Parts: sequence; structure tokens; C-alpha cells
Amino acid sequence: MTEERRYMLLTGASRGIGHATVKLFQSKGWRILTVSRQPFSEECAWPSARESHIQADLADLTQIDRLAATVRERLPHGKLHALVNNAGISPKGPNRSRLGVMDTDASVWMQVLNVNLVSTALIARTLMPELEAAKGSIVNVTSIAGSRVHPFAGVAYAASKAGLASLTREMAHEFGRRGVRANAIAPGEIETSILSPGTDALVAAEVPMGRLGEPGEVAETIYFLCTEQSSYINGAEIHINGGQHV
Repeated sequence: MTEERRYMLLTGASRGIGHATVKLFQSKGWRILTVSRQPFSEECAWPSARESHIQADLADLTQIDRLAATVRERLPHGKLHALVNNAGISPKGPNRSRLGVMDTDASVWMQVLNVNLVSTALIARTLMPELEAAKGSIVNVTSIAGSRVHPFAGVAYAASKAGLASLTREMAHEFGRRGVRANAIAPGEIETSILSPGTDALVAAEVPMGRLGEPGEVAETIYFLCTEQSSYINGAEIHINGGQHV
């Protein structure tokens, strides 16, 4: 540890896991920069939330360079100690129905892949000098839906999360020589405001621990992967699902 203030960039900060992650890192003395496609939300009631927020729509890849430039302006020593790619979208059909292959058109595919996968690679690529200067850590938020068919997550979301797991391995292989680690976490059913109807029955049937996960439990794992305690973990995907994957 050093006395230097550490900086994290978190995408998808507007609720749930993002909120819990910001609050935990701030409690540990980190400075947080958040990214969301929405304007600043008053629900983000943590210190310096408004001035730390950067609005960007990751579905529009032309915004990546502007986002990176804004981040650089806010890093006093040119160092980014952690990049947490938490942004993700999972479009639904009528009555929040699951979108399968036959229900998913090209525009939905492109929107989901850009937000959940491609932007992740481009942000890391663009901010690599700042990550390398800090010997930083990348944490990608995948999903249990990336490794099994899920009753609620649509096909584009599932495919994007499977791709993100593969991208994490590629990042670990390529960036490790630069001193930058890349790992992933794969949450299962987590208690957030966007749970689908039927989740309780799914938990009862498939989760050995018999309960939903808490956003704070996910945040603790993200924090671990961004600190010296995980200094030799690179290219891993940690399941956070109460045993649902077994």
C-alpha cells in the first residue's frame, strides 16, 4: 500500500452492484469516477457523486474517446488503479419476456454487444497508459448466464457475457506483461431492483444456499480483486452465486 490516493473508474454505477461497489471503495479511501448513460441521479447519495459522474452511452462506441479524455482530466497523477466494467443491458420483450434468437433483431444484438462487450475492450485499450502507470486491475462483471441457459436473461445478453469471460482471459494474457491484471466475477441471483418475476422460485430450486446474494457481497469480491491481496490472481472468473453453478 502507498499513501497515494487510488482512483477507480466504474461503468454502470446507477444502481445495485454499482452502488454497493462505489460505497465500499469510498469507505476504503478510494476516489471514484462513475459512468452511466443516464444523467446524474439523486439516488447516488454518496460524497462527491455529482462531480464524479460522467455521462456516456456505451452503445455508441464513438463516445469512448471522449469518455477517456474526461477520465484523464480527472486523474491528478495520470494513474488509474482500477477499471470495473459493470455496465450491462438485457433487453426484454413484451411483459418482460425473455428474448431468444428468433426474437432478437440486429439492432438489439449491436446495442447489447457494444455495451456489454466491445466498449469494455475499447475503454481498457484507450486507458491502458493510465492503468499501466498504476499497475492497475481490471474487473469485468460477467454473469451466470454466460455459462448456462438462464430463464430470464436473453440470448444477446448471454452471448455477450460469455464473450466477456473470454475477453477477460485475453486481457489477462496480453496485459499481464504490462503489470495490469484482469479478472472477472460472475454473479448469479443478486438482490437488486431489477429482479425478474419468478426469481424466488429459481433460487429455491437451484441455489444450494437457498437465498439471494447481496450487492455488498459482490462489491467485496470486486474490492479484493483490485487490491494487493489478489496480486497473483490474473485471468480468473469468480462465481458469486451461492453454488448455483455447480
